[in-house]
Amino acid sequence: MIQAIDHVVILVTDLAEAIHDYEALGFRVVPGGEHTDGATHNALISFADGTYLELLAFRREAQGHRWWPHVAAGEGLIDFALLPQAIAVDVAAAKARGLHLVGPFEGGRMRHDGVQITWQTAYGRAAELPFLCGDVTPRALRVPDGLAHQHPNGAVGIFRITVAVRDLEVSAARYAALIGRSPLIEPGRRLFKLGPGYVVVQSTEPELVESATVLDHLEFRGQGPAALAFRRDRLAAIPRVLNPGLSHGVRMIIA
Repeated sequence: MIQAIDHVVILVTDLAEAIHDYEALGFRVVPGGEHTDGATHNALISFADGTYLELLAFRREAQGHRWWPHVAAGEGLIDFALLPQAIAVDVAAAKARGLHLVGPFEGGRMRHDGVQITWQTAYGRAAELPFLCGDVTPRALRVPDGLAHQHPNGAVGIFRITVAVRDLEVSAARYAALIGRSPLIEPGRRLFKLGPGYVVVQSTEPELVESATVLDHLEFRGQGPAALAFRRDRLAAIPRVLNPGLSHGVRMIIA
């Protein structure tokens, strides 16, 4: 069974610059490390609800890499992962529901402190679908905790990921097959509850609040995650839109 949102991938050009900018937005950023293939490195922003943001930059050209095609469109929100209970079982279950997935594949990275961590991933063919990321080494080695959860801007977790799609019913059916449950149905969008957060699959119906964001994303980058909303510590933060210049093109709010 798919348990929760795991993390969100944000493509940046210069990792050091992105770390500085996200700190200016009020996030506490922790160094990640270099991935096993040597093509990418990252930094992490983790939250008390167990989710995190991954700031990811390429170190070299990487034709054939899942995320390399996004480089042409520039920085921004490019992907996200869901946390499976047992990735091989969840892949088999999704396939039984008619969804084509590939994997699990081995992955990993070397942390800055020299600790090697490993995981497994699985992917669908459809561009709007997230990937699955299941830990081999303990998850606590992959996801920073403790002081890393304390963000000056008051963000405590990922409340909502809005996914831009062209055909709402087709994409919602794919998500239902992947996750193994039916969504909450609202006009122009379908909401999948995952742990404390939601994945909102949304079309471009003009009366919806984020329809312009969805349309822009479809035109600029195609189907996929288009916007983020963070849950806030209500004693420490006020709702606000975060500066898209400092967020490297990601549309995000503290709700």
